[in-house]
Amino acid sequence: MIELKDVNFKYKNGDMVLKDINLEIKEEEFVTIIGKNGSGKSTLLKLIGGITKPTKGQAMIDNIDLSSKKNFMDIRKKVGIVFQNPENQIIFNNVHDDIAFGIKNLGLDNVENRIKQALKTVNMEERENAEAYDLSMGQKQRITIASALSMGTKYLVMDEPTAMLDSEGKETVYEIVKRLKTEGYTIIYSTNVMDEILYSDRVIVMEKGRIVKEFKASEILDNIEDLRERNLQIPPKIQTLLKLQEKGINVKLEDLI
Repeated sequence: MIELKDVNFKYKNGDMVLKDINLEIKEEEFVTIIGKNGSGKSTLLKLIGGITKPTKGQAMIDNIDLSSKKNFMDIRKKVGIVFQNPENQIIFNNVHDDIAFGIKNLGLDNVENRIKQALKTVNMEERENAEAYDLSMGQKQRITIASALSMGTKYLVMDEPTAMLDSEGKETVYEIVKRLKTEGYTIIYSTNVMDEILYSDRVIVMEKGRIVKEFKASEILDNIEDLRERNLQIPPKIQTLLKLQEKGINVKLEDLI
C-alpha cells in the first residue's frame, strides 16, 4: 500500500508544488490522476516513485519510507516509472542491454529470463536484439515499460505515457496496461487524455498542488458537472454516450471501454 500523510513539497526557491496531500492507494488498484498543467500531477508521481522527497509529511510504500535515501534500492525494486518521452529513459541503443542495465544495477538474478518475460509482456520478444533508436516511439515506450517490469516491480507509476504516441501506439499501451491490471499490478497513472480515466478504478483530481476531488471511474456520469465547473474536458467517449442517451439509445458506460 502507498500512504501519503500531510505531504508537502516546495522547490528551493520557495514555490509550493504539493500542499497537504493525503492519499492511500491499495495494492492492485488502478488510480488515475488528472488536472490542468501545473496542478502538481507529475511532482506527485515523482514523489510516489521515490525520485522527489517530500519537504514535509510522511510518504510510505509497503512501510518503506520514501523520503529516506538509504531506502533508494528497495524503492526501485518495488516501483517502476514510465515517463512521457521514452527516449529520455533509454540508456543503451541495444534493447537487451538497456533492459539488462536496470536489472544488474539492482543486483537481481535471472537476468536473461527477466528480460525475455518482460518483453513477452509488452509483445516485443522479437526485438530483444534490435537497435532501440530504430524503433517507433510506441515501441520505445513498450521497451521502457518492459524495463520497469523486468525488475519485479509491483507498483507501476506512469506519467502521461501516451502523450507522445500516435493512435496505434496509444491503443497498444492501453491493452498492456489493462492486462497488467488483471495480473495484479498497482498502477498510478496521470493523463491529459481524458478517455484514459475510464480504464481506472479511481480518479483523483488535482488543482494548484492539492487533491480537490476523488471518485470511482465507474461513477464518472455523476461527476460530469463538477468536471465542467473545474474546466476539465469531458472524456469524448462520455460525450458520445450522453448524446446517444439523449436520443433514447440505451448505451452503458462499459460498452465504450
